[in-house]
Amino acid sequence: MQHAGVFITFEGGDGSGKTTHINFLARALRDEGREVVCLREPGGTPISEQLRDLVLNPENEAMGSRTELLLYEAARAQLVEEVILPALERGAVVLCDRFYDSTVAYQAHGRQLPIDFVRAANLFASHGLVPDRTVLIDTQAGAEVGLKRALHNRDGDRMERAGVDFHTRVLQAFDQIAADEPQRVKVVACQPTKSGTAQLVFQAVADVVGWDPEHLSFDQAYFAQADAITSRNKRQGGEAR
Repeated sequence: MQHAGVFITFEGGDGSGKTTHINFLARALRDEGREVVCLREPGGTPISEQLRDLVLNPENEAMGSRTELLLYEAARAQLVEEVILPALERGAVVLCDRFYDSTVAYQAHGRQLPIDFVRAANLFASHGLVPDRTVLIDTQAGAEVGLKRALHNRDGDRMERAGVDFHTRVLQAFDQIAADEPQRVKVVACQPTKSGTAQLVFQAVADVVGWDPEHLSFDQAYFAQADAITSRNKRQGGEAR
């Protein structure tokens, strides 16, 4: 699907730090005068946020896997139609925390639903939209470690409570997706510092946003701000993943 803007999605297991890097990349693009729209899945519209609350509510433990899949697809269909496609038509850069790769990983592999059906449902709900680039954040740690990072001493939502075996299948699925589509999906291995990881994220998206991946116009002092943001979030008790 042709569009004037740029559509970049971020994927990874729970606790991989997607939100931190989406926000930092958005800041850099806005500093250049670009319109940036940051979204999350499920969510991003009033209808999609209501569906998010429904599908992630741990009280809905009786929810079946098919129901779960269809709720995710419904939230996606609304988000694409109401927000993503209009933004891309305007020429905006859209950064989305999860998209249909997560459905393949979580519902087809995690829940073990038929993958051909899941892919067909993804195609329908996304209006045929394919990300220009997908950044897969790899913590280089197992599912159990990722869940501990994600939970931060809270009880967790329905998906986070699905268990280590479930989340291990999810991580393996993301690895397979990256291997199958290396041109679209770029794997970013987490570095010891957020600034180091942020630099790799910028390089991973450089070509689709018009940057030179070998000569980024951001110095080390700029990337060091990612570490400062992370430290501030930790002091405030917010997300620092």
